[in-house]
Amino acid sequence: MIKNLLKPARKIHKWLGYLLALQIFAWLLGGLVMSAIPLEKVHGKHLAKRHIDSPFSRQHYTADLNLLTNTMSQLTSVSFIHFLDTPVIKAIGQQTHWFDGISGKVLAQPIEQDIHKQAYLHYLGEGKIASSHYFASGPREIGYKKHVWQVTFNDWQNTTIYLNAHSGEIITIRSNIWRIFDFFWMLHIMDYDERDDFNNPLLISFATVSVLFCLTGMLLLFQSRPRRKRNIRKTSS
Repeated sequence: MIKNLLKPARKIHKWLGYLLALQIFAWLLGGLVMSAIPLEKVHGKHLAKRHIDSPFSRQHYTADLNLLTNTMSQLTSVSFIHFLDTPVIKAIGQQTHWFDGISGKVLAQPIEQDIHKQAYLHYLGEGKIASSHYFASGPREIGYKKHVWQVTFNDWQNTTIYLNAHSGEIITIRSNIWRIFDFFWMLHIMDYDERDDFNNPLLISFATVSVLFCLTGMLLLFQSRPRRKRNIRKTSS
């Protein structure tokens, strides 16, 4: 019975191999690249600090919290942060609001020069700011977050720091290392658009075909090796 299956298995295996060759190579290469790059390098921990220690204590936040939060509905949390030399109160409810921690007024949106200062405080490299852009809706590499500043440094990794345009808080760090990792992640999960759908139909289809390719290959292991023809020389007596 197995012998009867070998011929069609060889044909199926051959054509599946043609179909899958490039994608299997992309999976293997992507797996190699992604496993070789440490995640802390991908996340940019060596490029910039996510948090900066506050120079302020609780006593510096003199604004009346009751007055600040009475106008907010469904208040869930209040935190004491800072932006440069200003203590800031961050109140999260249905929306997030930032207040000057001393006057209690709504925090004025930082200007570009202050965003630069904040970016330098977080930055751990030796480069200089090459460009900065404000986005009402950020690019795909930060998930299209709203109201962000993009500050890019001229180091070899093209370090990019994204900051909240309302408060100057750091959102995330991106670099060429992250972008390389992201490219191979795209090839790995076969989501060539948003690169975050691990259950897309294309990946499922190729994974199914790959299983069939593996099964036909395993079946071919049962075929017997061809016997070598031996030339028998007749010797004269």
